[in-house]
Amino acid sequence: MVSLPRLKARRDAGEPAAPALARRRPPAPRRRFTSTQIWIWLFLTPTVVLYGLYTVYPIFASYWFSFVEWNGFEADKTWVGLQNYQEVLADPQFWNSFTVTALFTIVAVPVKVILSLLVALLLNSPKMPLRNLFRTAFFLPVVTTTAIVGVVMQFVFDPSDGPINSLLLALGLVDEGVNFLGESSTALWTVVAVFVWKWFGVTLIYWLAALQTIPDDVYQAAGIDGAGPWSMLRHITMPLLKPFTVIITLLTVESTLKVFDLVLTMTNGGPFYSTEVVEIYIYRWSFAATTPQLGFASAAAVIFGMFVCAIGLLQFLGIRAARKAGDLV
Repeated sequence: MVSLPRLKARRDAGEPAAPALARRRPPAPRRRFTSTQIWIWLFLTPTVVLYGLYTVYPIFASYWFSFVEWNGFEADKTWVGLQNYQEVLADPQFWNSFTVTALFTIVAVPVKVILSLLVALLLNSPKMPLRNLFRTAFFLPVVTTTAIVGVVMQFVFDPSDGPINSLLLALGLVDEGVNFLGESSTALWTVVAVFVWKWFGVTLIYWLAALQTIPDDVYQAAGIDGAGPWSMLRHITMPLLKPFTVIITLLTVESTLKVFDLVLTMTNGGPFYSTEVVEIYIYRWSFAATTPQLGFASAAAVIFGMFVCAIGLLQFLGIRAARKAGDLV
């Protein structure tokens, strides 16, 4: 056996070292698709094809259409460059719809998040009777088609014989029926109220899932130390819910940007554009106009899409910050 000093001396003298035994790695097995994987891809093919045709392709087509002038009927398209974007940004109606969308979000998000948290705290308590029944009742509007909800709400808020006005008249709160959906001062807030009621169950489920991550041992230990319900809520529940609060709030903000079907069926953006969110604005120029302007509408859609992407980026950063702050998996 050659010692380390001799081996070093041989290398310094230029003597070639003994060849090392090369370890032969076994050849990597060829990856073969099993029959199960083939069937999986076979069943996924219709979904992938339809998703590509009706989601991916329209997105990229919108970017192309935003640089041309096209009414959607003629085959010829005129290249206009950034002219559509300049016209959209200079249109007061676009900024009005953007303001309506912002107001909708600013009002709906806090109301929905705070109310659903309070209800979740009640339904999460084991002392709450019929809590499973209440959970189902709050979630039922979620599974109802939004377009149907919008049509039904037109009858519910009817100023002549709707149940809401009939109740207000019976209680003596008003002297005549209130046109909730026909007046600019009340239409937007009525749609906000219906939106909160319609999607209340989703945010409620988020909060219930977050509350169930808090171990019962923490509450039991606090109860042994003499802490009351308010003290537990303040010093245990709310601090542990901080990471979830960021995520739930951002998810709720994103949901308020997708109210096209509800607004279209309830008010169609009226009266006097008081409920015209950006989605209705895009729809009006692309499909509801006498002469459709698909290039102009596509430019508005791209601008709004960039805004939604910014919200998605905030959601990503918020989730990452929540994970660092609260060890959220």
